[in-house]
Amino acid sequence: MTEFRMPLLGADMEAGTLVEWLKKPGDPVARGDIIAVVDTEKGAIEVEVFSEGIIDRFLAEPGQKVPVGTVLAMIRDTAEGVSPSSPAPKREAAPVATAAGPPAPAATTPAPAAHRAARVSPAARKTARELHVDIDRLEGHGPGGSITVADVEQASRAKPAAGAADRGAGMRAAIGAAMARAKREIPHLYVSTTVDLARPLAWLTSENQRRPVSERLLPVVLFVKAVGRAVAEVPGVGGFWTDHGFVPGSGVHVGCAISLRDGGLVAPALHDVDTKTIDVVGRELMDLVKRARAGTLRSSEMSDATITVTNLGELGVESAFAIIYPPQVAIVAFGRVGERPWVVDGRVEPRSVVTVSVSADHRAIDGRLAGSFLAALERALQAPEAL
Repeated sequence: MTEFRMPLLGADMEAGTLVEWLKKPGDPVARGDIIAVVDTEKGAIEVEVFSEGIIDRFLAEPGQKVPVGTVLAMIRDTAEGVSPSSPAPKREAAPVATAAGPPAPAATTPAPAAHRAARVSPAARKTARELHVDIDRLEGHGPGGSITVADVEQASRAKPAAGAADRGAGMRAAIGAAMARAKREIPHLYVSTTVDLARPLAWLTSENQRRPVSERLLPVVLFVKAVGRAVAEVPGVGGFWTDHGFVPGSGVHVGCAISLRDGGLVAPALHDVDTKTIDVVGRELMDLVKRARAGTLRSSEMSDATITVTNLGELGVESAFAIIYPPQVAIVAFGRVGERPWVVDGRVEPRSVVTVSVSADHRAIDGRLAGSFLAALERALQAPEAL
């Protein structure tokens, strides 16, 4: 029997609210299947399961706020089967206690979502997640009182400012607490360099001229892909600081800082950036931005980034030194791409350049390693055709 627990969906998360189960007891599940939707300060997240088997029983009901690490469900190994004399699995209202925190209180009354699930269309439920509408507060105007997409959209229009302000304020408070803790507990080391972008931008212009508009690459795609290549070359910067010291990441998963329309920030991961082509990275990055702002990210994207990239250049920022996102040990910040006088072969000429900085956890990374990473990043940018 395998325990399915409330995942940690960011360093600033302490608990999440179970919105709905997308499976039912007795359903088979495979690694990567979406099993539930959890609401956090950063929006509704689709939570994946990372084991194979059959759902035995649920230990939490929709509507409950559950601490990180609390057991939400039990998944039976396929080989275990069910004894003919055993009763059918039942839903249990109270989760069991875990080392991560106290058990969530048992629901004294059935959660409204459990009773109304059959009267909410899948499209309406999806729209409610995207628009951050509490579906349990809606009155349905569809057949038999069912809740429709139109009901959800009307509720969203009725008070968009208040909902956005509440979520944005809550997210900012959560981010502020997490970053204050990171700055206080992590000994930050900072290194930076300025990179001549004449060659990579010339390559990018040439590439985009032969592509349809929908497939053109932005400079940030070059940056993300180059970071992935550099981490593969200098793996000591891609991983996590734990109670047992530095633990390397299982892959090169680059977290991308994305600003949200309601305010706040998320940094979901692009997976295996080092092994994917730049075209695939570009498509996946655009999809990630779209889904982040629609509130349809997956739990794996929120929990397994091994290094993070933030790009403030589009805001006109010359350079930045970011705060590490724990338990990661490094974050890379790109500034504005702009023209500067640059010495080339003994003469001064205007060149497009960018300032890149690395904030590193000094417990895991020393100045030499951080400098080696920056050098690898610059080499990757200077060979864009190899990305």
